[in-house]
Amino acid sequence: MELDDTDRQILRILQEDARTPFSEVARRIDMSSATVHDRVNRMEDAGVIEGYHAKVNARAVGYGVSAFVGLRTEQGREEEALAHLAGLAEVQEVHLTTGQWDVMVRLHAEDTDALRDLMFDHIADTEGFTRSQTMIVLGTDYEADGLPI
Repeated sequence: MELDDTDRQILRILQEDARTPFSEVARRIDMSSATVHDRVNRMEDAGVIEGYHAKVNARAVGYGVSAFVGLRTEQGREEEALAHLAGLAEVQEVHLTTGQWDVMVRLHAEDTDALRDLMFDHIADTEGFTRSQTMIVLGTDYEADGLPI
């Protein structure tokens, strides 16, 4: 799907606040609400807009520790190992990567004890992973709310 400047304006507004009413989006870009609605539907149908989410503060809901985990996989066993990761509630992202690690995972845990249990009982001993390195996040200075559009 080709995006024009109007589509990009709509996307920027919705990334800023997905709860912005179409009437407000329309007012800001000088277009009718019905046209904005049609364009958003078209972008949803094309997979440009994948969903709408509330950004939740991890600490406020009991996750005091965030970490990145680098994993090396065993050839031929990657799929079952990756499926296992996706089933863990604490796992937020799983990325196949190049470089030292085959997989990078971002996760949240209640505290360091919970992180240790998660790593030893649910990740490190998973069939298909041969090595791991956990990097605890000490602080986050910047986290983008969306993509540059």
